[in-house]
Amino acid sequence: MGKNDFDDKENAEESQIEESQPLSYEEQLEHVSVIAKPIATKKVAKKIYKLIKKAAEHKDKKTFMFHGLKSVQSAIRKGATGLVFLAGNVTPIDVICHIPAVCEEKNIDYIYTPSRDDLGLAMGTKRSCLMILVKDHPDYKELYDDCRSRMKAITSSVFLS
Repeated sequence: MGKNDFDDKENAEESQIEESQPLSYEEQLEHVSVIAKPIATKKVAKKIYKLIKKAAEHKDKKTFMFHGLKSVQSAIRKGATGLVFLAGNVTPIDVICHIPAVCEEKNIDYIYTPSRDDLGLAMGTKRSCLMILVKDHPDYKELYDDCRSRMKAITSSVFLS
């Protein structure tokens, strides 16, 4: 009787460990919406998360980074430019499906990332985030330009094929 209780506790702990481990990039892609195109490759996604982390560490982050649907929408409407990163695993996708059209209208580069949890973690919070707008700043100019050029390459290859 005591041995079975011990085995049950051990199995419960193992299942909790398995649940708490983050999903790999390929597993995250399985949960992405059908309309989430263009989607960042694994390498580009890492660069994007690094850029978000740099922008979030900046002391003026309220003027150089916007996060969340309402904040990003109002910033774009007011004329802010930069790079928009959208989460691909948002449900229902109807919540953010209009943002790519708005970005194209305003000539703002955008790309989907596979996980909204990773967007939040890159920003330095435990909460997930639907979208982030990062504006250009001299402190992370090289990384910003690198991400922008990689995003343009992915976008052109997706829409030309």
